[in-house]
Amino acid sequence: MVKKTERFKCFVIMPFTKSSDIHTEEYWNKHYTDFLEPLIESSHVFKSERSEALHGDIIHQIITDLVTAPLVVADLTDANSNVYWELGVRQSFKHGTITIAEYGTKRPFDLSTKGTLYYYPSDYIKMEKFKRKFLKAIVDCHENPEFPDSHVLEAIGGRGTLYQILMRDESLRRLDALIAETHSNQDAWGYIVQNCKQNIKKRKGSMKGEPSYATYILRHCCIDLLISTRYLSATPNFYETAEYYLDLVMRINERLPHWPARAEKIEKWLAQRASEMSKTTSEFGSLVKQHKETIGVIK
Repeated sequence: MVKKTERFKCFVIMPFTKSSDIHTEEYWNKHYTDFLEPLIESSHVFKSERSEALHGDIIHQIITDLVTAPLVVADLTDANSNVYWELGVRQSFKHGTITIAEYGTKRPFDLSTKGTLYYYPSDYIKMEKFKRKFLKAIVDCHENPEFPDSHVLEAIGGRGTLYQILMRDESLRRLDALIAETHSNQDAWGYIVQNCKQNIKKRKGSMKGEPSYATYILRHCCIDLLISTRYLSATPNFYETAEYYLDLVMRINERLPHWPARAEKIEKWLAQRASEMSKTTSEFGSLVKQHKETIGVIK
C-alpha cells in the first residue's frame, strides 16, 4: 500500500437506520466501525469519516463533504434513498467514488452499468478477494483522481459532450463581442487619426478652421477578459498579438484626455502610431475571426 504522512478524507455514505430485517441500525453501526472504517484506513492513504443522518442543520456540511472529499465510498445495500441522494450529489460534481454492496443487492437501471464491488459477509474467501479489490480501488482513486467514474460528469464534461457544447456557445458569444469591440476601435481610431492629420494641416495653414479633438476612448473590456482568462485554446503567438494590441489601446487612451493641452506633441505621437495601430487591430481581428471559424459558423 501507498504510505503517506498526510491522510486524505474518505467520506462514507451508507444507511443509518434499519433497512431490512437483517440490516438493523446496530448492524450498520458495527458494519462501519468493525469493517469499513478499519479497511479504508488500512490503505494508509485515507482517514475514514461517516456521513451523518440527513437533517436540516447538517445538510450543508454533508453536501460540502460530498463535493470536496477526495474519495467517497457508497454502500448501496438495500437501496437506501438517502444513500442514493448523496451519491447523486457526489456524482454531479466529482469523480473518485467507489460503490459497494452486499452480494445479491439489486441496483436500479441507471446504476447497472457502473462497476460495483460486492462483499460476502458469510463467505470468508470471497470477502478476502473483495478486500483486495477494494483497497486496490482506493489506491487507484488516490493516484488517478480525474479518472471518470461518474456518468453525470462524463455526460457534461469532455469532447463532444454537453459541457463542451455549452462552452463553445459561450466562447462564440464572447468572440462576437470581441469582434464588435475591434470593429468599434477601428472606426474610432480612424476618426482620431483623421482629426490628428487635419489639426496638423490647420496649424501649417494649409487647412482652415480651428483644431478639433476626438473625444473617443478605445474600448478594451473584451480584450481584457480574453487575456485575463485565456478562454480560447490558442497559440502563444495569438496571445502575444492580443497583449500587444491591448498595450497599444491603453497607451493611446492614456494620451487622449491630454490631447487639447499638449496638442502638437500628442498629435505627433498619434501620427507615428497610425499605421502600427491599424495594422495590429486588423491582424488581431483576423486572428479572432479565424478562431471563431474553428468553433462555429460566422454569422
